[in-house]
Amino acid sequence: MLKRILDDRQETLLKEQRACLSDLRVALARFDANADHQSTLDQSIRQLDEFFLLVVIGEFNAGKSAFINALLGESILREGVTPTTAQVNVLRYGDAAGREVVEEQLEVLTAPIDLLRDIHIVDTPGTNAINREHERITADFVPRSDLVLFITSVDRPFTESERAFLERTRDWGKKIVVVLNKVDILDAGQEVDEVREFVAKSAQQLLGLTPEIFPVSARLAMKAKQGDSALWDASGFAALERYVQDTLDEGGRVRLKLLNPLGVGLHLCGVYLAETRTQIDVLKQDFGMLEDVDRQLALYEEDMEREFRLRLADLGKILVEMERRGHHYFDDLLRLSRVFELLNTSVIQRGFERHVVADVPQQLERRVSQLIDWLVESDFRQWQAVRSHLSHRQQEYRDRIVGDDETSGFRYDREHLIETVGRDVQRVVETYDRTREAKQIADGARGAVAAVAAVEAGALGLGALVALLTTSLAVDLSGIAVASVLAVLGLFIVPARRRRAKREMAEKVVEMRDSLETALRSQFESELARSVSRIREGIAPYGRFVRAERAKLDGSQTDFERLHLELERLKSKVDQL
Repeated sequence: MLKRILDDRQETLLKEQRACLSDLRVALARFDANADHQSTLDQSIRQLDEFFLLVVIGEFNAGKSAFINALLGESILREGVTPTTAQVNVLRYGDAAGREVVEEQLEVLTAPIDLLRDIHIVDTPGTNAINREHERITADFVPRSDLVLFITSVDRPFTESERAFLERTRDWGKKIVVVLNKVDILDAGQEVDEVREFVAKSAQQLLGLTPEIFPVSARLAMKAKQGDSALWDASGFAALERYVQDTLDEGGRVRLKLLNPLGVGLHLCGVYLAETRTQIDVLKQDFGMLEDVDRQLALYEEDMEREFRLRLADLGKILVEMERRGHHYFDDLLRLSRVFELLNTSVIQRGFERHVVADVPQQLERRVSQLIDWLVESDFRQWQAVRSHLSHRQQEYRDRIVGDDETSGFRYDREHLIETVGRDVQRVVETYDRTREAKQIADGARGAVAAVAAVEAGALGLGALVALLTTSLAVDLSGIAVASVLAVLGLFIVPARRRRAKREMAEKVVEMRDSLETALRSQFESELARSVSRIREGIAPYGRFVRAERAKLDGSQTDFERLHLELERLKSKVDQL
């Protein structure tokens, strides 16, 4: 339709508009926008190639059908005090009157009326009909309109349902003309002015609109056109028809036709800019939760390291205490008064094992077992903490989201993923087998267990060392004159052997402690890394979703902001036509 009447400037503007709207269509598809919204945009683009669409809306019994009949000068549409329009009726020009149902809720009527040569008029079901399907049909058709005539009755002007419907119509960027019908039921012109002022004030205060308002009587206008011309002035139709002729001349129709998809595009850009910002805000909080989990894991590792060092220190104290007992034993054993007892090596060795080694291996085994239990319990508590985080975040999100969303994909995907990850974490917590985990750690701690065994063997080896020292002492005594024995023992041999025994024992204890700590640290670091890794892997799908969605949303936000600016620029140029 447009291509036949556009000049070069308008043609260029139309091409720019199509390109921008095509980009918006891609952006909406990429964002997975509401299917109805995508369809609405497609329809508004197709509408560029169709006839000018004048859509008449209003509550049932406001006189929409009567108004259209009066505008056309013929009784084409049925009228009544009950809802008579249950579907959308499109009135087009035709050489003869006709009626055709093209869709379940769409009927096309033709009539040989000149006004319909360039304009299609749409009669819609009442916006406050008992059948809510009627209102939905009208709401779905409004975005396709190039101009909206809103019919309201002077006996019930600007009701709440009318306000709500006008608000939705305004949001689509439609030009709205308000028609006050049934003025003939009022007694004086002053009452008409009062109603008109009320509607104008309400539209401005509640909707920010300053629409053209025409008080008319469709009933009187129809009678005037049917022959009673005296009623024409009282009908108020003359001013309305002049406005329609002036506004809907060729240039006016082009301007409104071009503005139609721009208004739809701007509305959808606004809707999805708000939606992207809402979703980004949600993801920011998700990022915050993930960062909190990371911080908790870092603190978990720090706390575990600090606690592990304390537990190692306790193990070291056991060996230090054994060394202290050894020193006392050597001081007591390697004395001049007991020199002949040193010749009985088996007794000396058993005494060392009993008084010095004592229950050191058992103490170490208990402490290692406690360390394993501590690792298992700490791992379990960390899983519980992650579960609590996910559960809290899920509930917090549900509390915020009320009602339907413009896009359900993001909501569903995110909710489903948190629920799935949370369920997996919950399953870990509920099925956490401390005995199994402890056995797994113990099986992996063979090095540490071997180190404990080495401590025992090393401690017993110290007993052999004592026996060796006493044997060598006996050798040192041989060949020495009896008269010189006491002097030699007291001055040289016994103190030297005592110092050597203490030194040998200190070296042996350090070796045992290093061996034990090395084995336990290796196992500890391995188990801590495994614990943290399992938790990170458990919430990794959630983290990947958040990062991927954020990248997608950042791109969509940039697209919608750019397209909104471009549509505003095009609208400004169309307004100047």
